[in-house]
Amino acid sequence: MIEKLKGIEERFIKLEQLLSDPAVLSDQKKYQEYLKEHGELNKIVPLFREYEGLLEELNEAKAFLKDSDPEIRAMAKEEIPDLELKIEGLTARLNMALMPKDPRDDKNVLLEIRAGTGGEEAGIFAGDLFRMYSRYVESKHWVMEIVEKNISNSGGFKEVVSLVKGKGAFSSFKYESGTHRVQRVPETETQGRIHTSAVTVAVLPEAEDVEIDINPADLKIDVFRSSGPGGQSVNTTDSAVRITHVPTGVTATCQDEKSQHKNKAKAMGVLKARVLDAKVREEDGKRAAERKGQVGSGDRSGRIRTYNFPQGRMTDHRIGLTLYKLDSIMEGNIQEIIDELKTYNQLQALKEID
Repeated sequence: MIEKLKGIEERFIKLEQLLSDPAVLSDQKKYQEYLKEHGELNKIVPLFREYEGLLEELNEAKAFLKDSDPEIRAMAKEEIPDLELKIEGLTARLNMALMPKDPRDDKNVLLEIRAGTGGEEAGIFAGDLFRMYSRYVESKHWVMEIVEKNISNSGGFKEVVSLVKGKGAFSSFKYESGTHRVQRVPETETQGRIHTSAVTVAVLPEAEDVEIDINPADLKIDVFRSSGPGGQSVNTTDSAVRITHVPTGVTATCQDEKSQHKNKAKAMGVLKARVLDAKVREEDGKRAAERKGQVGSGDRSGRIRTYNFPQGRMTDHRIGLTLYKLDSIMEGNIQEIIDELKTYNQLQALKEID
């Protein structure tokens, strides 16, 4: 690890020189490339320098154990455990910093929320989850665009698909895929009985053209009039678009914009993400070598979380996390949950490296 860190520090120093080079400054593309790399290494190098400083202090303290002055020996003996503890903590942080980064982490995400079992109550909760995620996106100063929505009779969603744009969006949302279960008394319940309903969430990284090549000849494009609850027409022109990728059967629909061209562009973006997602899943299935200890970031059938309203409790079943602040969570304060999931996943990955 030390040799690798020294190599990183050397590259960091070289980048600092390059960023002040007039030739690089005049080439904005190259400058931005070096600036980005410098920013990534800047998360590691200060930790490594602190680690080296502590190692030097530890060696000096150990040398003082042989000093003729008993007071100096006592001071050294007292300092050593504290220094060793700090070094241990920094070693763990450096190991995490050196872990390969998921190349998808900085991507925008396609967030798909669908009502599952539970009838109208599931649709209402789908709307609640959409609002929770919307509030979270606002807190991160990201942007959320609705691509497709199917409103339920109760005012919730049978389905809502949105694109979340922001640096690190996939990194934050990737562990949200799965079944979200809700336990509460529905507004329509007259006898006060608690019902259990479910909503499924799927999170897909936005696909780039270099990642997926779709032949236009493989596409079937249909246009129709946008519709609202109950199927009533909400648009007098055929602006809604449905695109089908014939080889895979994957489809994408967009009717949120009044312009057919805008709907087609949005639907195409969704289609690319879904086709790429299907391709990645197929490859993962063939390899069958995914780390079993990690939190699943794509299993849409497994129950991942329960929201119990009578007790004000949220439980994430994958990591055994329970928080009694459901009102706050439903207002979009989910960063603590996301951080716990990330930490758990990183620790499991470190165990496998060891």
